[in-house]
Amino acid sequence: MHSFNRCLIHCIWSTKNRVSFLDSDLLARLPAYLGGIARENKMKSLAVGGVADHVHLLISLPSTLSVAKGIQLLKGNSSKWIHDAFPRLAGFASQEGYGAFSIGISGVGATVAYIQNQTEHHRQRTFREEFEAMLRKHGLDFDERMLD
Repeated sequence: MHSFNRCLIHCIWSTKNRVSFLDSDLLARLPAYLGGIARENKMKSLAVGGVADHVHLLISLPSTLSVAKGIQLLKGNSSKWIHDAFPRLAGFASQEGYGAFSIGISGVGATVAYIQNQTEHHRQRTFREEFEAMLRKHGLDFDERMLD
């Protein structure tokens, strides 16, 4: 018998120090680029969105790839692309950490809508408020100093 796997992960990471590096031109091109990184590494990108200081993705990971390795590939390769394609963003860097939250198949539609509606969502809530709420929703303990 073959092995079957469906591991859906909502990934979130911000720019270093939450600097607003991600302009509309970059954000418009980012879904295709992250989708390509995902495909090259046997992942599937289901949704990509973000605002000036952070990115959200919903990905499906293959059984052969850990969450940490998948996000490392996505962050590292997209950071290199940003430096190459957008020379004006020479100071760009991603934060060191990330958030990764498992999503059940029944939550895909709501998660995709949430990711695609980031601009509207962040008119009401900061990244930090959003991230803290996500951590609490998923029952994760954290020290607030870890979020700076």
